[in-house]
Amino acid sequence: MSGQTEAIYTLNRYYRERFGTKVYKLSLHGGMSCPNRDGKLGTRGCIFCSRGGSGDFSASPSLSIPEQLDAAKKLVSHKIVNGKYIAYFQAFTNTYASVDYLRKIYYEAISPEDIVGLSIATRPDCIDADILRLLEEINHSKPVFVELGLQTIHERSAEFIRRGYPLPLFDDAVKKLAAIHLNIVVHLILGLPNETPCDMTASIKHINTLPVSGVKLQLLHILKGTDLADYYLNKDNCFTALSLEEYTKLLAQCIEELRPDIVIHRLTGDGNKKELLAPLWSADKKHVLNYINSYFKEHHIIQGGTYNNGT
Repeated sequence: MSGQTEAIYTLNRYYRERFGTKVYKLSLHGGMSCPNRDGKLGTRGCIFCSRGGSGDFSASPSLSIPEQLDAAKKLVSHKIVNGKYIAYFQAFTNTYASVDYLRKIYYEAISPEDIVGLSIATRPDCIDADILRLLEEINHSKPVFVELGLQTIHERSAEFIRRGYPLPLFDDAVKKLAAIHLNIVVHLILGLPNETPCDMTASIKHINTLPVSGVKLQLLHILKGTDLADYYLNKDNCFTALSLEEYTKLLAQCIEELRPDIVIHRLTGDGNKKELLAPLWSADKKHVLNYINSYFKEHHIIQGGTYNNGT
């Protein structure tokens, strides 16, 4: 998110404030599955989820965690020298294993001196008391960021995407994580079928009421081989992907509603170009971010502008 206007609380700004330098996330694969895939809740995953379980850019799970860290560092070596990193367990559900196994891989990931934090992508229904104790323990050594895939607060949309858990369960998990002083990052998808701009800003307003510290605003990507792709290609559904102009306007509305202390970890998201079906414009990340930045400056978009007015 480099180059974004200071009118929003960017992740780069947060990292520099907290760690005093630029920080890169190293995507890791913990070898875990998901209750939406192994039969506990379902076998087909969320409707939009790729075969890689949102970990398409992670290192190979056949490698050890130290080997994955080394491989991931090499990928960004041209961008950073003597840098700092956050170990990011990204693929599938990264608390969906025994506590003994999780303790092993988490500590392997944070043991290098240049790793300044641990980030874990997971589900609120896969966090129990033992896992909370483990995360609290690790947080005393290095900061822990827990990323939760909420996507939407609306139950009709949650059922459509096969999220697999109700909103009150999410709210409860956030409060338990906040009680042990973890950094909570919420994933929201903009552009879900049959959601209006008011529906999407309602999701923003909801997370404003919770003790979350960050948000990832994700453009809905339609990836080949997913059930969402089948839905998109069925002309009877009359569903179209957002244009860049539509997405940027919607994004601006959401950011103006967003509590100003919440760090924006993502403005668009990156789909695997080989798997991307729509919207194709999203593949040109540099152009997209430049367009968003120009729009924000032209329209004087300020994070929390509407929130601060109490409306």
